[in-house]
Amino acid sequence: MSSLSVYHESSPDLPNKVLTHLEDIASTLAEVGVRFERWQANAPIVPGASQEQVIAAYREQIERLQAERGYVTVDVVSLTADHPQKAELRAKFLDEHRHGEDEVRFFVAGRGLFTLHIEEYVYAVLCEKNDLISVPAGTRHWFDMGERPHFVAIRLFNNPDGWVAQFTGEKIAEAFPRLDD
Repeated sequence: MSSLSVYHESSPDLPNKVLTHLEDIASTLAEVGVRFERWQANAPIVPGASQEQVIAAYREQIERLQAERGYVTVDVVSLTADHPQKAELRAKFLDEHRHGEDEVRFFVAGRGLFTLHIEEYVYAVLCEKNDLISVPAGTRHWFDMGERPHFVAIRLFNNPDGWVAQFTGEKIAEAFPRLDD
C-alpha cells in the first residue's frame, strides 16, 4: 500500500503524520508542488515485458504528460534482487541530491521509497505499482530501492541525457527510515 510519512527534519524517528489514502497523499504532496497520482494500464503487462510493451501499455498517459510538461525522453528501468550491481546502485541514489529538471517515475511493478526534503520537512513517499510521482526540479531528495530491489518504472525526462544529479553533500538521508524489505 502506498503511503506518505511526514517528518520535521529534526525528528527522523517520529513522523508528524502518516497517510495511506490516495487522495490524502496526493493533496498533501500537491501543497509542496509534488504530483502524485495513480495510473492503470490500457493493456495487460506480462512479466518480462519489453520496454516497448511497457511504454505501449501506458502510451496515453505518457503522451499526456509529454504534452503538458515537454518531456522528450521516456525509458523503462527494471531492477531485481539478483542484479549484480544492486548495492552500488542503491548507494548512489541514497545520497541527497537534486536535478535541474523534474524527476518523474511511474511504478509499473514493485516499489520504491522517494524521500523529499522540502524546507524543514521530510516527506517519505512509498510508491508502489500504479503510482506516479513527479518531483519538481531543484527539490532535494533521495531514493531507496531496498536491499532486495524489485521494481519496473517508466521514467520521463526533459533532458535527453536522462538522469543527471547534483549531490548536496548533506548527510540527512542517513538519519531517516529506509525501505524495509
